[in-house]
Amino acid sequence: MESLRDKTKRALLSVVASAVTSTWEKVCTGGIIGHGHPRAMRFAEFGEDSLISFPPGTIFNEQWIAIGKNVMIGPRVSLSVGMVPGQPILSSSPMLLIGDRCIIGQGSYIVAHDRIFIGDDVQMGPYVYITDQNHGYENPDLPIGTQWPVNKEVTIGAGSWIGTGAIILPGTTIGNNVVIGAGSVVTGKIPDRCVVVGAPARIVRRYVPGNGWERTTAHNFLSSSHGYADR
Repeated sequence: MESLRDKTKRALLSVVASAVTSTWEKVCTGGIIGHGHPRAMRFAEFGEDSLISFPPGTIFNEQWIAIGKNVMIGPRVSLSVGMVPGQPILSSSPMLLIGDRCIIGQGSYIVAHDRIFIGDDVQMGPYVYITDQNHGYENPDLPIGTQWPVNKEVTIGAGSWIGTGAIILPGTTIGNNVVIGAGSVVTGKIPDRCVVVGAPARIVRRYVPGNGWERTTAHNFLSSSHGYADR
């Protein structure tokens, strides 16, 4: 049988656990960055009813980030423009733009150096990575990390879904109402209303007016600077 001492210890641990849980819930609620919050006022735009969950990830150079209305950004999401906080930015307009009613899953990372545009009603699972910059590798005698980077704009069309762990690379243009499968590595141009999966990503389904959703053949890679076929 359980001794009185063990019962007391178990009851005490239960009380402590409940107190910790309650306190953490209050911290998470109180730590939300919403419209009108002092931190939100650093952004180029921060729409009504939008929020950044607690704890936030790394966020800097907010004056070049525009967030639309009714946007929900999960915990530990990193949003940045440039390499480091306070970096001089030549652009006079936002370089990372997030449309209305978007959802960005926890742990995602979005970093802009040129321009990243995310349309309205885009939803992302957790741990999505989006960047518009790659390091150059033209000189084979220099370390890759020391070579001048190449920037290419990224656009994600309205109504699209980006699955967990997907990676969106520089120069990618994603159409409207596109599904990007979990873990996909995407580069190139993706037309409207299709399903894309894999690394490198390929189109596996397309919506054809009059026929509905049709499967495509395995060789339908996306068009890109790496020379994949358009279809």
